[in-house]
Amino acid sequence: MTRDRIVVVATVVAVAAFTITAIVTIAVRDRAARQKTSTSAAAPPPAAAAPGRKIKARLYYVSMDGTKLTAVEREVAYGDGPAAQAQEIVNAQLAAAAAPLVSAIPPGTTLRALYLNEKGEAYVDLSKEAASAHTGGSLDELLTIYTIVNALTANLPAVTSVQLLVDGKEVDTLAGHIDLRKPLEKNLDLIEP
Repeated sequence: MTRDRIVVVATVVAVAAFTITAIVTIAVRDRAARQKTSTSAAAPPPAAAAPGRKIKARLYYVSMDGTKLTAVEREVAYGDGPAAQAQEIVNAQLAAAAAPLVSAIPPGTTLRALYLNEKGEAYVDLSKEAASAHTGGSLDELLTIYTIVNALTANLPAVTSVQLLVDGKEVDTLAGHIDLRKPLEKNLDLIEP
């Protein structure tokens, strides 16, 4: 390979890397802007935390580069028993994220119900917005799903896996990519170091 070819190849690689970085940055900013607009227009402001006992829990938000989740320790209302605590954690995770954090959960999504069986499988029933307001794309879908799966499995030893339901029904996927027909275990590969 001649020196001129090496320079051309290096230039093409550098331009491609810059372009990919710019696209990811724009996508993250666009997602944050859409969420901020949608949240302020569609969702009521978060209710003030009820006075009482709280626990510390790790909640998950989209990382700055938009490709992973980042853990943030937050105070969450105390729930008496694993199922009640799981509900409090999911409700905290679904609440609007304070800037500069960006939630992977579609705006307007609420928790309809949560069930925990004796095997440690949590069944989390989300409102229809989890699918209908989803931005799409396999990465966004993966981050949405594992925001909830990891929040429950990382904070509650009693929860070993999570199956997401939408509007009271089992679904194949949220946005066409990730199989939701069975409970999913935590995935720490998606958490930035």
